Amino acid sequence: MSTDPHSRPPESDQAPGVALAGSGGSITDVAGIEVGHFTDARRPTGCTVIITRDGAVAGVDVRGAAPGTRETDLLHPSNLVDQVHAITLAGGSAWGLDAASGVMQWLEENNIGLRVGFGLVPIVPAAVLFDLPVGDARIRPDAQAGYQACVAASHNAPAEGNVGAGAGALVGKVFGLERAMRGGIGTASVTVDGITVGAIIACNAMGDVINPATGQVLAGARTQDGLSLLNARDAILAGQAPKPVLAGTNTTIGVIATDAILTKAQAHRLAQVAHDGLARTINPVHTMSDGDTLFALGTGKAGRPAGMLLLSTLAAEVTARAVVRAVLAARGASSGGMSWPAAYDLSAPAAP
Repeated sequence: MSTDPHSRPPESDQAPGVALAGSGGSITDVAGIEVGHFTDARRPTGCTVIITRDGAVAGVDVRGAAPGTRETDLLHPSNLVDQVHAITLAGGSAWGLDAASGVMQWLEENNIGLRVGFGLVPIVPAAVLFDLPVGDARIRPDAQAGYQACVAASHNAPAEGNVGAGAGALVGKVFGLERAMRGGIGTASVTVDGITVGAIIACNAMGDVINPATGQVLAGARTQDGLSLLNARDAILAGQAPKPVLAGTNTTIGVIATDAILTKAQAHRLAQVAHDGLARTINPVHTMSDGDTLFALGTGKAGRPAGMLLLSTLAAEVTARAVVRAVLAARGASSGGMSWPAAYDLSAPAAP
């Protein structure tokens, strides 16, 4: 693939994203946050960039046992750099980490980054998910894709479903890839007492996705005939043996952002508690075959801090809502003789 960032037009805003009924909010409701998708037209894959032009205090927490990440060590509270300028989420497994290089290039061209006396160094942590089974695995996000996602970025609510980092996502692979369903990317936000917390989550989980309000499985492992949902948890508890899955072939990744003023330690903690939202909506979660990784950003645009109990509650909530929206906005796909329906195809209920 070409690495010239100007040789391929941005396709993200023209990609078949879905606008769900009702208003669940968006991570771009958080002041200081912009989001852009790039979706590759040649196969379902892509990347998503979350830009903070003025910088944001950041933290990260990795719970899955098979992560694919970049620049996460610097986010530890004891380490030096305390602000980032973008987060990159991508498909393509480890290949997709290259998308962050294109994000760095765009940021430098737009005078965004850490000033080091000799120029700018944009700080761009990244995480990837495994979407290689859907289409030609030789096509994956590269630096050009990351650059184009930045070109497409705006304060508008981003598309959801099978776009950007969620373009090739699948969920419910506990009993084999052939019985899985479509995942995707979703976003949500909540504002309480003048403080907004939002999330954007690309869900490619090994487990099922569940509506936390009802316990209903929305998307996941299907029965042997492929016509209905199985409920992986109940099947495992009843003694059905999960099918062995190659490590790292799943993963849910995302970003939680708030306009509250955060310290680096608070951002780290917020990334940790946001995983509670994954635990409410994905079962099983944080497996040996998932690389579940969540970043947290504090833009400080609200001009004041907020209590960690409030922020933690909102972070877990918007994470859960974004996961649900990711699968409800997804649409079915097929590749290599396998077909993966979406929750939409099985008459899923309306999004919260």
